[in-house]
Formats: sequence, structure tokens, C-alpha cells
Amino acid sequence: MKKRLPVLPVPRRLAHTLARRPAHALAHLAVLALAVAGGLLASGGAALAGGPFSPRVYVNDTAVTGYEFEQRALLMKALNAPGDPQKEALGKLIDERLQLQAAHDAGITVSDAQIARGIEEFASRADMKGDQFLALIAESGVAADTFRDFVRAGLAWRELVRSRFSDAVEISDAEIDRALALEGTTGGVEVQISEIFLPTNTPKNAEITRQLAPQIAALHSVAAFADAARRFSAGASRDRGGQVEGWLPIGRLPAAIREDILKMSVGQVTRPVEITGAVALFQLRAMRETPPPPRRGVVVDYAQYLIDNGRSEAARARAAQLAAQVDTCDDLYGIARGMAPEVLERTEQPVAALPPALAREIARLDPNEASSALVRPDTGQRVFLMLCSRHASGQVTSRKEMRDRLRQQRLSALADAYLDALRANATILYP
Repeated sequence: MKKRLPVLPVPRRLAHTLARRPAHALAHLAVLALAVAGGLLASGGAALAGGPFSPRVYVNDTAVTGYEFEQRALLMKALNAPGDPQKEALGKLIDERLQLQAAHDAGITVSDAQIARGIEEFASRADMKGDQFLALIAESGVAADTFRDFVRAGLAWRELVRSRFSDAVEISDAEIDRALALEGTTGGVEVQISEIFLPTNTPKNAEITRQLAPQIAALHSVAAFADAARRFSAGASRDRGGQVEGWLPIGRLPAAIREDILKMSVGQVTRPVEITGAVALFQLRAMRETPPPPRRGVVVDYAQYLIDNGRSEAARARAAQLAAQVDTCDDLYGIARGMAPEVLERTEQPVAALPPALAREIARLDPNEASSALVRPDTGQRVFLMLCSRHASGQVTSRKEMRDRLRQQRLSALADAYLDALRANATILYP
């Protein structure tokens, strides 16, 4: 019986398969950091016109040959990567050429010993040795050198990301505290977005972009944004009208646009965001909540001040007045003095015991933050809700693990934006 091949990508982090990464790399750092140049690099000898070593596409000053394209498609098929290998292979090779060129420009090299270790690590995920793995993919027509180049580029890109951005990523203790307290209490938010990258790599392009960016930012139509992407974008997604494929977890978006996206309505466009060599704009096409993971070990202390006739303007005004008057949950005791006891309720209980609507609203709050969005369906009272504290009674993630997780998310966003800039500045020609 043949052993199953490991899932892409290669060393250390296998968070996503190669073929699951959308053309724009905003959501998937693991593939950006580890995906590598597949395909045998031509090494001497003139390519025969129209033959397998003829250029399929030029990426800046290097060519991707027809042989490399066919090898990459075979490799994706051998690894059971989702999607159509014939449609996906060339785009991935273009991205990897850009990653390799950037690593070379930064003076990063990968030794044969590092490549050998990378192959062994990849093969071990299928319970094989490196030579067994290479023999297995050879049965599908994939050359050993193709996979070695695949690993070489992935290691080079990962090292480039680390050396370029590590010093720029700092995670505070407060961020770790909040992430640990929220762990297991909330579902996620996923979005579908479209993108436009306007080049600024020459003075002429920069001037055109300066005039064009505000006009695109003012668009509210998905169709109009798609038309602008096809006409003006330098990104790889331009042929899809700028659409980034699939649903993206909001946490994987660059911090520069994450908060904007959360506040936007469908069809709205972010402000122009400057990245190296380009200006980026993003449009929200859809947003959805994902279900929370199993909730365990988190306890919340919260207060509810109840306001009669909750849907009235007077109730909304009273809630706004309370928000201006109180800074902590204890302040509400003074507000409720002399009123019926049921006006103010303060409760401490596990998150798992909360009604779903209340759990979702509390999950959005930091300690001593308040919300007045809820109205009790049974009494019609508006709830002025304040979170007093949140703590984990049975913490399952260490502080170091959470710091590493948050750091990886930040690196993801920075690496994604960097690859976008490489695309925007690249000269890509199809012979």
C-alpha cells in the first residue's frame, strides 16, 4: 500500500495547503513564508525555441520555463493539492520567483544541508525518509531537483521574512492578557474582500496613483471596484476584478486595514494604504461570524443596569447618559441607589453558562467597557451592560505560546503586504 503524501507546505508550519492560498497573500502567511520555487532551474545550454525549456513567463530578469510549469503542476497533483494544478501552477511560480529574487537581493542563501533537512522534515510528516519521499513523487513524474528547488525557495523566503520584520514586531503584556482571557470565548469574523494595487515605482506612476486613489476610495459598488481593478490594478488578482479568493479570518488581515474593515458596510472601500512601491485599496464584499470554539475555563464578572421602554429614544438617551457617568462597575451602585433592587444585576459566572446573545456582547468588551445594544425580549428593557472583569480559571495556553501566536500573526500581515509590493513593482511579461 502506498503511503499518503504530506500536505503542503513544507518545514515547521503546515497551517495551510499550497493550493488553498488565494492569489493575494493577505490571509495565509504559512504558505508565503514557506512556499518555494518549484521547478527545475535551467542550468546551462540554450533553450530550444518552442521546446520545454522555452520561457513561459518572464519575471523581472528571470524566466519561468514550460518545464518548470509542468513540473509544478505534477507536484501539486502528486500532493493532492486542492484546485486545478494547471490553473494554479504558473501563478505560484511567479510569486516564488519574486520571493527568491527578494531573498537574493538581501544576501540570503540556503545551503545544501539546509535543503536536505527541509526534505527530511517534510517527508517525516508522511512517516517516510527523504529519499523514500523523493522516490514516491518520482512515480508521478516529479524530478528530485524540482522538489529541492521548492524547498530552497521556501527556506530563503522564511529567513527573509524573519530578518526583515522580526524587529518590527513587539507584543505587549496587555495584548497577551487580553488574548488569553478571550481564548475560547468568541467566534471569529471572516470577510471577503477585493483589492487594488496602484504602483508608485516611478514618478509618473506615483502622480497617476495620487489622482486615482481618492476616486477609487469613494466607490461603493462592487461592480465599479471590479472594473477599476481590471483597468488599473498591478496585483495578480486584477483578472478576477481584484477579488481575493475565499473567506479570510479578520485576524490575518494587515493591522493597517483590519479596524477599517470591521467598521465598513458591504461595498465600502478603505482609505488608500501606502506600501513599498504601491498604494493599496480594499473593498469589503461580505462579512460573517464563525461559531466559537468550545468554551472552557473563562469566568466573567459583569453588571446589567435595566432601562424600561428599551426601544424608546428616552431609553437610548439614558444609556448614553450612563456611559458618560460611569467608569467602573462599582459606579453603577451609586447610580442605582434608592431604586428597586432588580434595576441593577451583577453576576459572576463561566462564559459557557451565558445566553448566546449576552456571551457575544460581553466578548466584544474589555474590562470597564460598556454596551447598550441588547434589549431583553421578555421585558423590553434595554440593558446597559458593563464588563467588570474577565479571567481564565483553567488556562490552557501559556503566555509564551500566546506571544508566539500573536507574533506570527503580525509577521503574516507584514509578509503579505511585502509580497504584494513585490508584485506591484515587478515586470511580468508573457512571450
